[in-house]
Amino acid sequence: MQPIGPSEQSRLIERLVALRVEHRDLDAAIARLQTDPQADELAVKRLKKRKLQLKDCIERLESALIPDEPA
Repeated sequence: MQPIGPSEQSRLIERLVALRVEHRDLDAAIARLQTDPQADELAVKRLKKRKLQLKDCIERLESALIPDEPA
């Protein structure tokens, strides 16, 4: 894999920050909905699924930002 340039690294970091914010916001929204006895369970499940997708994306970006070390 080729090393990424500074502009690409900057773009990935910005995307990573945005995804982390969305993940944190979803976490708060899920917590609020779970305290509401009239909350739509399907909506909660969808939010949890989106949160897991974000987590996977965050992990991929973090991995892409770690430079490869020579063997």
